[in-house]
Amino acid sequence: MPTSVLKSRTRTDYPYFLTYRTRWSDNDQYGHINNSIYYHLFDSVINSYLIAHCGISPSSPDSSSPIGLVVSSHCEFFQPLSFPQTLVLGLRVNKLGRTSVEYEVGVFSQDADEVAAVGGYTHVFVGKTSRRPVKDGMGEQLRKGLEMLRFEDGTEKKARL
Repeated sequence: MPTSVLKSRTRTDYPYFLTYRTRWSDNDQYGHINNSIYYHLFDSVINSYLIAHCGISPSSPDSSSPIGLVVSSHCEFFQPLSFPQTLVLGLRVNKLGRTSVEYEVGVFSQDADEVAAVGGYTHVFVGKTSRRPVKDGMGEQLRKGLEMLRFEDGTEKKARL
């Protein structure tokens, strides 16, 4: 997606939010949040949503439950953020396939409507033990939960959460 489109994102472009209170250790030697921390943030908002709304239980001993493996990731940075800011992480789904999903995360300072960073990753859902894409596609509960975050042609498909 073009950088100009990502940079123009606002909170209204995301249906799900998670708040994150930055820590002193999130800052790098230049006084802003280290680039690697953004990937921790993406992982937190995505997996929090999957657990709460999609029936995913990563620590379940049930070997028939699918797990999501990250196959690609990205991040565009627009404004520096740093401790002690509180951040708001917005989540949406840009593409939803039979066994894969492309997430987008907008990172906002608590009081700002302008996005500070946009990134995300693609999950492929695989069997826990086989590590192969699930044959029947993702389950109904998982798909239904992800559909709630799906955007098509720049418009939200489902009601906000």
